[in-house]
Amino acid sequence: MNIVFKLLGTGVSLGAGFVASKIVDSAWEKSTGNKPPKDGADLENSLRSALTFALVSSAVAAIIQVLAGRTAQKAIARFNQHPEEV
Repeated sequence: MNIVFKLLGTGVSLGAGFVASKIVDSAWEKSTGNKPPKDGADLENSLRSALTFALVSSAVAAIIQVLAGRTAQKAIARFNQHPEEV
């Protein structure tokens, strides 16, 4: 069962990361009125804009990764304590 939990945890993390990315993109567009500057080498976007987007999106990704990992570990621990209840 351990491999199943690892795969499930990975899937949850990927899904949460995808949703978080869409949320950050949408929030960026609503707050700035511009598309997110995902390509830092694109000179049409200011350096400040590119760095700010990189920092915000990285922070959100790190937070989501920690929350998803901790939630998955808690679920695994709960299942391992009471496997007959699931």
